[in-house]
Amino acid sequence: MVHLVTGGSGSGKSAYAEEQILELGEGRRIYLATMQPGDEETLARIAKHREMRKDKAFETIERTDTLETLEIPDDSIVLLECVSNLVANEMFLPGKSGIHAVSAVIDGIEHIRRHAKHLVIVTNEVFSSGVHYGGMTRVYLEFLGIINQHLGRTADLVTEVVYGIPIPVKRPGMGIIRQDMLFKEGYFPEGTVR
Repeated sequence: MVHLVTGGSGSGKSAYAEEQILELGEGRRIYLATMQPGDEETLARIAKHREMRKDKAFETIERTDTLETLEIPDDSIVLLECVSNLVANEMFLPGKSGIHAVSAVIDGIEHIRRHAKHLVIVTNEVFSSGVHYGGMTRVYLEFLGIINQHLGRTADLVTEVVYGIPIPVKRPGMGIIRQDMLFKEGYFPEGTVR
């Protein structure tokens, strides 16, 4: 089973993804961390995420790129955090895939998918802010958008987390879920205004 979890920065998507891993039951839980340690901000984010998962029995594997060569046990339950970091690493780290980042990231995730019992993938929502970027930032966002679209099409479940509220986008047997279906089926918490 593959579950794609998306949302904006600070939306609660990471906490939700960890909850989903815990709900999948017992098994070898692997937290696949892709953030490249660097400045104070990234080190603080890494520390925050380690604190969030410290009592959840995760085995952490730090892998910033080249997922296609990573050995994952066949019965593992994997949380991949996060595709946006992985794309940036593949594009911008010296000696990595550069302009071939899309295929490198997709191939790496497909490799993990083939070996893991369950895979929960965290990614960032892009192009919804209305801000327009140029140069390599624009290319990065386009690459991430292409990868997110592929993951959305191939995942069993897709959830967008907004303000800490998980909103189902795709579920087995339901395909893509329209907003009016969400209200009808009771997916939004009671009292939600539309």
